[in-house]
This record gives sequence, structure tokens and C-alpha cells, in this order.
Amino acid sequence: MTPISKKNSTHLNPDAVLAHLADVVEQRRFALQNGTTDQSTSYIAALFTKGDDAILKKIGEEATETVMAAKDSRQANLDSAKQALLIGEMADLWFHCLVLLAQFNLRPEDVLAELTRREGVSGIAEKAGRKAV
Repeated sequence: MTPISKKNSTHLNPDAVLAHLADVVEQRRFALQNGTTDQSTSYIAALFTKGDDAILKKIGEEATETVMAAKDSRQANLDSAKQALLIGEMADLWFHCLVLLAQFNLRPEDVLAELTRREGVSGIAEKAGRKAV
């Protein structure tokens, strides 16, 4: 079976997709602040209205659902239907992470810059360096 990510990724620029979604999230946040949208018409506005705890809780829920979808996919020998469910859950998780970043005045580019900074550094060494700080 060909991995789903290779099949779908040839036409996508992940940086552009994340930046666009982050822009949409920020537009909804700005519209909420200016009173041009409200929580009854925008899911994103509803999350921002509820604040940090609701956004963090949603990320916890989505992370748990992603873990369970991954376990189900592995149990089903990476069956394409289970892989599709995993992709859907991961998309939900990433979306809510974008909302969290916006809540804290951050962007996906900040995370990508950190990943770039870590490139070529052993994960073991990087983790040990965090403990030393």
C-alpha cells in the first residue's frame, strides 16, 4: 500500500497551507475583537470567546482522539479507511493547535523556525539541553 501522505503531498506546500489556515484563524479572531463576527456564527470565534482553558481542553480531546485513531490504524494493519480516520483526527488536532498559537500571538512559522533550528541536532541531545536550562 502506498502511504497516503505521499499520494496527497505532491500538490501541496505544507508551509503555505499552515500559513493560510493561520491567517484564517487570525482573521476570525480580529473579526471577533471588532464585533464583526460572534460565537454563534464562527466556531473559531466561539473558541476564542471561551478562552485558554477551552482551547487547551479541545487540544487534549483531539490529541486523545488522534492517539486512538493511530492505535486503530495500526491494529487494522494500516487499512486505508483507518488511515483516513487518522488523517482526519490529525487535521483536527493541527487546526486546534493553530487556534492555540493565535491565542498566544504566535504563528506556525514560529514552530517551523524552531524545528529548523533543531535540524541536525540529535533528539536525545536536544532534550538533554532543555533539562540543563
